[in-house]
Amino acid sequence: QVQLVESGGGLVQAGGSLRLSCTASRIIFPINDMGWYRQAPGKQRELVAKVTSGRTITYADSVKGRFTISRDNPKNTVYLQMSNLKPEDSAVYYCNAQSGGRNDWGQGTQVTVSS
Repeated sequence: QVQLVESGGGLVQAGGSLRLSCTASRIIFPINDMGWYRQAPGKQRELVAKVTSGRTITYADSVKGRFTISRDNPKNTVYLQMSNLKPEDSAVYYCNAQSGGRNDWGQGTQVTVSS
């Protein structure tokens, strides 16, 4: 099982920025997709952004133009730069990695955007 450790969440005012990081370890098979999902209270977990090993990127429509995902393959790390944050971006953000047919998750990091 891939271990994912996230960092970078916190409290920020609307219009502010945060950068999330997620580093993978205990890797046995190459990681294909790495990405970020989020879950707000009472809502389903949703895709925020993901990047394949070939660097193909997918963004949720709600974050396009505000969030940027990047990946450092040698470091097994994925980043999420979040700008122009809105209160509706508040959620627990989870790192995800797909490797060897498995879907592994980090423990989650809270992002709270105040209005």
